[in-house]
Amino acid sequence: MNLPHIIVLLWAWGSLRAFEIVEKENIFQRTPCPAFLMFDNAAYLADMSFELPCHCKPEEVSAVVWYYQEHLGSSHTKVLTDFDGQMLTAASQVRVGSDLLVRFSIRMFSLLVFRAQPEDSGLYFCGTRKGDYFYAYDVDIQSSEEMVATFKDLGQEPFADDYRGSLHVFTTFWEWTPCDRCGVRGEQWRIGLCYLQSPDLSPRYRKTMPDVVSCGSRAVPRKLQAKVRDHTPELLVQSCLVPCKNTTKIRGRLMAILNYVSKVGRRPWLPQVPIQYHQQRLSHGLIISCPGARPEHAVAWDKDRQHLYRTQYLKGTNRSMRVFIDHGNHLHIRFTQLDDRGIYYCWRQGERVAGFRLGVTSQGRYKVSLSDPEVRSALELTLIGYLLLTAVFVSWRGRKKRVGEPRICPLCLPPS
Repeated sequence: MNLPHIIVLLWAWGSLRAFEIVEKENIFQRTPCPAFLMFDNAAYLADMSFELPCHCKPEEVSAVVWYYQEHLGSSHTKVLTDFDGQMLTAASQVRVGSDLLVRFSIRMFSLLVFRAQPEDSGLYFCGTRKGDYFYAYDVDIQSSEEMVATFKDLGQEPFADDYRGSLHVFTTFWEWTPCDRCGVRGEQWRIGLCYLQSPDLSPRYRKTMPDVVSCGSRAVPRKLQAKVRDHTPELLVQSCLVPCKNTTKIRGRLMAILNYVSKVGRRPWLPQVPIQYHQQRLSHGLIISCPGARPEHAVAWDKDRQHLYRTQYLKGTNRSMRVFIDHGNHLHIRFTQLDDRGIYYCWRQGERVAGFRLGVTSQGRYKVSLSDPEVRSALELTLIGYLLLTAVFVSWRGRKKRVGEPRICPLCLPPS
């Protein structure tokens, strides 16, 4: 190919790129904003991150501002912007207990909320600095605290739909996750959120199906909210088995070289995934997260060669569980013991991605802080024990005075 042909191809490619950019900018010109503001209903599970696109805006508006209200017409409105376009954080820096104002970001007119909590449920408005609204959402964040797990391998079935006159309460399940392990028996699951169908819903809220919204929607009247309060999200779990992808030739050659340079019968140990080392003090709690995993990902945990299946280790399966996996895919170890030592492997989307070598020691200093729940529990138990001992002592002293010998009054003795 000669130089003129190359120049023509580069010019054509540049023209196509410019056309693509113009097309993206003209999306807002082709999408008129509604004359009457409606609310799109959207439901998510707690600890998930979600994105709300601003589907329409006037052409002259170059930057949008997002607003939040807990209820329509509330006097308290949160402004989700720094008036410079985007704000504040990255998903890796977000903690569960953080306020909404430090858990969002604005990118290309869309609002991103990280690790959403039930308190974030409400109405979200896309608008201008002057308070003109273009698009709005009705967001329902459903709590995972009371989530009910259903295991198909044990013959369990999801909850049946609930019919109460014209009210229909049911669970809408998402797609199955990929198998969380490969080469061995794994698990996959699907999340189900609470939805209802009723003719008494507010007409100002846009529904994906006629008269159907999520149970925590602001379109649900108060008289119906109490009837759907007991219908919690569900988690459906089943076994699966998929083959692993072929290992790369590079790793095979590396192992051959290591076997050659090593001594006979003393093959060096080469970790298959990155290993992180952690030393934990005896009897203290630990939470391990899988790198790069989100709550909607298929995540699995192994301890050495033991597979920690959700059928036995999912949070809530047993009230007295010391080691469990929560609904956000974190591995919890309460009151660490010596036999907890080992390597904990993390699988993400069917591939083992990381390992954590845990050591347990009974030595070392531990910084005491009242924010530590274990320290608070110890102080509460100490205080309760002190109050019980004080009550027993006072009761014993009073009883001794009542049943003891009568007191002698020297002035009342008869003369000798």
